[in-house]
Amino acid sequence: MVEGLSLPSYYLYYQSPVKIVETPDGGARVWRVSIDTGGWHEKNEIFAEITLGVGGDVFRRTPEEFVQEVERFRAHYLEGDGPIFALYETVQAVRDVARAEDRHLTEKERALIHGIRKRTFVMFEEQLRAAGDPGADPDIARAV
Repeated sequence: MVEGLSLPSYYLYYQSPVKIVETPDGGARVWRVSIDTGGWHEKNEIFAEITLGVGGDVFRRTPEEFVQEVERFRAHYLEGDGPIFALYETVQAVRDVARAEDRHLTEKERALIHGIRKRTFVMFEEQLRAAGDPGADPDIARAV
């Protein structure tokens, strides 16, 4: 394990979800979600900036917050068809209704969105894993 750093760890790095995971040899690997595909790109060059707090736009996240951030990011930047994108549209419809009614989301609506995002995270990660994405990990959402 990397000295003084508990892994895995999760971050929002310049509004982009990033995770740092332990490698089999005790090192660390940095994965950043892709704005183009929603998959994971290895970005080890940002390790020091994230872990040493050099940058001003790096925020640590719990696994639960990370799952929500990843799905918020994917829903915002990606377009497509299929069940995952239908669920992204459902989340947006719930948010749109609250906005149109000029109100905050209700507890029930927040819980619904939270549950949908957790579900889409697992679905998306399972697809990535099946396609051979080495950064994919659906178990993050299953553990929270």
